[in-house]
Amino acid sequence: MRILSATFGLALFCASQASAFCGFYVARADGALYNEASKVVFVRDGRQSVITMSSDYTGPTSEFALIVPTPTVLEEGQIRTVDPATVTHLDNFTAPRLVEYFDYDPCAEPIPEPVVVLEAAPTGAAQDFTPGNGPRSLGVTIEAEYAVGDYDIVILSATQSDGLVTYLRQESYQIPDGAESTLGAYIDMGMKFFVARVNLERHSASQAQELRPLQIAFTSRDFMLPLQLGKINSAGSQDLLIMTLTQEGRVQPTNYPNIRIPEGLEIPTFVRHVFPEMYRATFDTLTPPNTIMTEYAWDMAWCDPCADDPMTTAELRELGATWLRGDQVENTFVTRMHVQYDRNSFAEDLMFSVTNDRENFQGRFVMNVPFEGDVSCEAGQEYVAATRQRLRDEAATLAGLTGWSTSDIMDRVRATVQARYH
Repeated sequence: MRILSATFGLALFCASQASAFCGFYVARADGALYNEASKVVFVRDGRQSVITMSSDYTGPTSEFALIVPTPTVLEEGQIRTVDPATVTHLDNFTAPRLVEYFDYDPCAEPIPEPVVVLEAAPTGAAQDFTPGNGPRSLGVTIEAEYAVGDYDIVILSATQSDGLVTYLRQESYQIPDGAESTLGAYIDMGMKFFVARVNLERHSASQAQELRPLQIAFTSRDFMLPLQLGKINSAGSQDLLIMTLTQEGRVQPTNYPNIRIPEGLEIPTFVRHVFPEMYRATFDTLTPPNTIMTEYAWDMAWCDPCADDPMTTAELRELGATWLRGDQVENTFVTRMHVQYDRNSFAEDLMFSVTNDRENFQGRFVMNVPFEGDVSCEAGQEYVAATRQRLRDEAATLAGLTGWSTSDIMDRVRATVQARYH
């Protein structure tokens, strides 16, 4: 059984409220933009933590398992599976978005409200078990074993990292080099180890063949997301999307810098065709190493514009927001953070705090579509001159966001707008 990094564990292979927005959503930068992206939903209520882990793993189910450090020995009732569509829905709902306005007719009398139109959304070898090398002889204790959905769950504790690695290899997990020191650090912290693998008989008999996200619930003083195991066998950079739900307000990291993705910057209209590439380049350009980017922070009771249908209270309760009652989403605030990491970054696990900041913020990029009708009036000629300058400003903004060549951007702008705006 081989091993792969995913989520934050080690995946084993065996201002005050914003004013209303009058543009329309065109496309979103959700988790599908990234080749290596895991998603975590972290619900924090006092000292209660509920973590839902959704990996981007797409290989054979026979090769999948996951190990995650936890502060306590989890009981069976603290482990469950979640509908993958629920995590995807929250990802889509909170994703940075591209929106557009259509300019009004500058010659019209009186000047109407802006017209808006909705467009289509854009490793070492496994070792055989050796009699006499049981878990206790290696300093490993099997604290509990459960069957949860399609998974077989084992909760382990250990006194030494090399014994834990030896035990896992005896159980046919393929552990990459370097795991001992990382596991040893968690052992020194008194952490336990949640290990899940797919039960092939139950999975093959189930109607849904997609692996369901795993969810764990526990009480802990620390609001912490362990990241180090996910770095052990990383071949390059990986993306981690962290979506938190609280009753109070925005969640912020406490041990790493935190910046926000730009909000409301105006960019050229051709970006509708290359938004995934544009957003990836923007994230890479604007995010320094060892920095966490906030992409969305909003009261879940409403959205403007909505990048997807609002979440239901049933979905939010499924993710761990157990304080919700009835059909109204109240006292629930979502924060979406984006982390890009590799073996050499984020030497510490991610620590967070819940704030009382309920200012609504969204990563949003705006396209203004130039008017294409008659502009022969005096106001129309003034509009043409202003639009030419606006297009140059938009090109400069996009170049600053992405690092793309301004001249190349202007070439694409000229190919997509009427000649009078060149």
